[in-house]
Amino acid sequence: MSRDLYQERSNVIRIILITVAIVFIVRLAILQIFDKSYREKADQQALRTITQYPARGLIYDRNGELLVYNEAVYDLMVIPRMTKKLDTAMFCRVLGITLDEFNSRMKKASRYSTYSPSIFMKQVSKEEYASWQSHLYKFHGFYVQQRTLRVYDKPIAAHVLGYVGEVDDNDIKIDSTYYHQGDYIGKSGLEKSYEEVLRGIKGKRIMHVDVHNREIGPYMHGNFDTMAVEGGNLYTTIDASLQEYAEKIMANKRGCIVAIEPSTGEVLALASAPSYDPNLLVGRIRGKNYILLANDISNPLFNRALQAQYPPGSIFKVAQAMTALNLGVITPNQGFPCDKNLVGCHNHPSARSVREAIKMSCNPYFYYTYRRIIQQGKFKSIYEDSPYGLTVWNEYMHRFGFGTRLGIDLPNVKSGRIPDTAFYNNRIVGGVPLRGKWAFSTIYSNSIGQGEVEVVPIQMANLACIVANRGYYITPHLVRYYGPDSTRNEEFYTHHETGIRPEYFDIAAAGMYDVVHAPGGTAHRANIPDIDICGKTGTAQNSGDDHSVFICFAPKDKPKIAVAVYVENARGGGGYWAAPIASLIVEKYIRGEVTRKDVERMYRETNPCQKLPLPVRYKKKKK
Repeated sequence: MSRDLYQERSNVIRIILITVAIVFIVRLAILQIFDKSYREKADQQALRTITQYPARGLIYDRNGELLVYNEAVYDLMVIPRMTKKLDTAMFCRVLGITLDEFNSRMKKASRYSTYSPSIFMKQVSKEEYASWQSHLYKFHGFYVQQRTLRVYDKPIAAHVLGYVGEVDDNDIKIDSTYYHQGDYIGKSGLEKSYEEVLRGIKGKRIMHVDVHNREIGPYMHGNFDTMAVEGGNLYTTIDASLQEYAEKIMANKRGCIVAIEPSTGEVLALASAPSYDPNLLVGRIRGKNYILLANDISNPLFNRALQAQYPPGSIFKVAQAMTALNLGVITPNQGFPCDKNLVGCHNHPSARSVREAIKMSCNPYFYYTYRRIIQQGKFKSIYEDSPYGLTVWNEYMHRFGFGTRLGIDLPNVKSGRIPDTAFYNNRIVGGVPLRGKWAFSTIYSNSIGQGEVEVVPIQMANLACIVANRGYYITPHLVRYYGPDSTRNEEFYTHHETGIRPEYFDIAAAGMYDVVHAPGGTAHRANIPDIDICGKTGTAQNSGDDHSVFICFAPKDKPKIAVAVYVENARGGGGYWAAPIASLIVEKYIRGEVTRKDVERMYRETNPCQKLPLPVRYKKKKK
């Protein structure tokens, strides 16, 4: 073989070797540097990343009483790929589950990922975990991850506090940087509104594990571990004692109670009935209990205080009177005859002033008042004059917080309805839209809080605050401040003015005082010795029995509390049911105790609508 041929073959071999070496180097680089999946799979054989879940923030009432705290629980995690040699029978026996349950959970975990950990059994109590903890090392691919569970010290304020549940696809989509499958999130109430405050910041711990799935020690001496940061605490406006009392008084009833401190807008109590024990929606029983509550005919999950839209009845007359006075269409000493041919009314003398009209709740009086608001004589045609007047009226009602969502710090608040010109133009009568062919005679029912007007109970309590404050309100809210820095929402310290002169509200307050204390007032059952309650009754017509309505504030000067009570289908009207209940709330808050035990017993134990099915939770088992 010639030297040149030998040299040529040597060069070819070198090129082949170099080419193969380059291919191997490039492939290794792709596997080890650029493609992380293989490294992750290898790490999973030797390393375990454990999420450190932070404790959710605690929730306190206005007096520092703890309402919600945390309890340690454990999630049993599984990496499906590592469970091939599992003794299934022994595993099921130790954990106390069936083979079908095991197969179902493994399929779900495998669908998520065969390499990444997912929850096999969630929210295991410390007692249950202790019973099989010593056997866990035998089952490759399984390990335990600690987290916390909410505990409610008292079975109250479920609609205020809300509950925590597992994230769904939509939650993950909204914030995929924080939430992953198996995480928990506030689903309702304050838990939802203040989720970002309460949830804290996750940490992580990376551990070496041996072939038997046992932890050896921290990876790289823990240099890559991060600490979880616990969530911020909420310091609420709720008075736990008053809240508990309100819920007891509303037992066997449907409706709600809202109590607010007028000078601050702080909600003292918000009770929707029927309610439920918030501890029912905690832990592994949450799903089953949620279905039971959701299917309960009494609808205990429904927050009537914020979501029910009712006709306000006669309490609406206070807003009508203030609007008419400010517009100058009536005077403080305006009198109107009690003409029952116009609209039905109970027997009483004709009112000679606004104060008397509020005291006696005269329907014809407010028929005349509303007509003067709607038909102001700005146009010759009533079909032009009425839309103008309705637009002015609509604007005033919005100043009172009606027809709009009050910015309370809870989710899913309804706005109620204050009809406008578009509403009546589009209204169908005889199969044809009215289209400008309507006037006062079409809408006069609004004058007494019936017709097309709907309000939410939180708005009713807010109306009482407006009169108590003589013309303004502060947005009702449930959290004073939160977190270690005592952060607060400045919106909750802003005055919302109605633009109505304060002296007119003095007239309203005087009339509301007479409702409770003067002869002929419609709420004498709400009278408490030595406490000047100012109130207004309402009986809202309904397809069944009428609803009982009452708003009030006390004392008359420098008020400390404003209350709205709504009792559905209550035989007897606002003065018989809602007014005495409200007076019990006032007495409980101002005096710290209720001395009228006979009144308390009657309204706590009596059901105003016996023919309606009672909530399941109030039925007692026979001994």
